[in-house]
Amino acid sequence: MCLIAFAWQAHPRWRLVLAGNRDEFHARPSAGLARWSGLPIIAGRDLEAGGTWLGVTDAGRCCVVTNVRDPRDPQHGASRGLLATDYLVGADDATAHAQALLATAAGYRPFNLLTFDAQSAFYLGNRPEPRAQAVTPGVHGLSNADFNTPWPKTRALLAQLETWLAAGHDEDFAPLFAALADERQAPDAELPDTGVGLERERQLSSAFIRGGHYGTRACTVVAIGRDDGGVIVERRFGPEGRFLGESRLAIGARAATD
Repeated sequence: MCLIAFAWQAHPRWRLVLAGNRDEFHARPSAGLARWSGLPIIAGRDLEAGGTWLGVTDAGRCCVVTNVRDPRDPQHGASRGLLATDYLVGADDATAHAQALLATAAGYRPFNLLTFDAQSAFYLGNRPEPRAQAVTPGVHGLSNADFNTPWPKTRALLAQLETWLAAGHDEDFAPLFAALADERQAPDAELPDTGVGLERERQLSSAFIRGGHYGTRACTVVAIGRDDGGVIVERRFGPEGRFLGESRLAIGARAATD
């Protein structure tokens, strides 16, 4: 993932509401949102490294990972996508998982990781050094920098999520998908300097990136209730933002009735 906003314990029905975009090279092979055969994972799948960028389980667990934008970093180590699958299939709750991962986090490529279970949520990262932080109730954002770094597109998505919450929405996710589809670029004065050059900073500053070789490949909304039931919705896109389809899957108790 490259852009995430989420509300943790801030909605009367959903303990977690998360909206995010996955930006990636279009040539990288991946499979759309589905239930994985033989594993308790509901997610899209990176067919190159085998992991995922965002996944959930019927037990109400959720995990999402982003990279860290730093062209000076050599990108050595294990695939960060495996962090998400390891958490989703693991026995540890979010708290125990965070404590254990600190010992091995340095061995992965640069990552930001969010983990959620029925009681707790954590942010974990490994740049410049491994660290873990419990997530407090409220609305938070994450992109390819540190947790809650106020990049323009992160602030914009956070504002839209807060508006959605204030309007009392429940299962009307259209406003969140509209926010994820925003192609407006930030003014130059507001752009971060991550070492990729001004033109690239401009291209990466919009929530939705339209490109022939690299761009937004998935927009996803997750909603998980306090009974562990919920829904995950994924919209997929090809080169130049061509719409490829939408998948909607029930989570937990809802999966047995849908």
